[in-house]
Amino acid sequence: MRIAITQRAEQVPGYDEQRDCLDQRWSTLMEGLGIDLVPVPNGMSCAGGWLERQNVAGLILSGGNDLSHLPAASNASPERDATEANLLAKARDMNLPVLAVCRGMQMLNHFLGGSLAPLSGHVNCVHAISVAPSAPLLAAYRHVNSFHGWGIQPDGLAENLLAQAWADDGSVEAFVHKHLPWMAIMWHPERPSANAIHDAQLIRQLFFGKDTPCA
Repeated sequence: MRIAITQRAEQVPGYDEQRDCLDQRWSTLMEGLGIDLVPVPNGMSCAGGWLERQNVAGLILSGGNDLSHLPAASNASPERDATEANLLAKARDMNLPVLAVCRGMQMLNHFLGGSLAPLSGHVNCVHAISVAPSAPLLAAYRHVNSFHGWGIQPDGLAENLLAQAWADDGSVEAFVHKHLPWMAIMWHPERPSANAIHDAQLIRQLFFGKDTPCA
């Protein structure tokens, strides 16, 4: 199975270059699940057309880069924002499964008309979450890794999104779309955590529709 994945944009000092990059742990994780990743270049004139040509079975919005519309945005990338918005519009037309991670979750909520709020105590830590009874795939989660300074309050959740997990401060840690095969999580499955087995089950269910991927 081929899945497209977005990349963070980084300005390299002294080289006058804007580079796309992806944590190598994403490839390690997905290879073990039977998924070949197709990195998405930022800055294309028509990312949606590119997505349609790649013959992929889904899309991952990865972490990194603040959204450029946020106040005092850190390491923002307007071209990445535009790329991901274009990808999501095409994924909606194609009914492709989407997994949005951390910044990806923020982007997905923003794309659908929701809002973001600054958070404290969510950067480079592990914290507890509570899970909705209607979210059996998340039932085993107790604590998650956390690397974000912006999040989603319940009243900032976009229309047609259903919260599935919350941090102790009430901010939304996971949601699903009510009609599309789209899911978002604030934690990073590619980074070390106690949830590796649970993350693998979640990814398999979203993209394969089962707990065990096909060969």
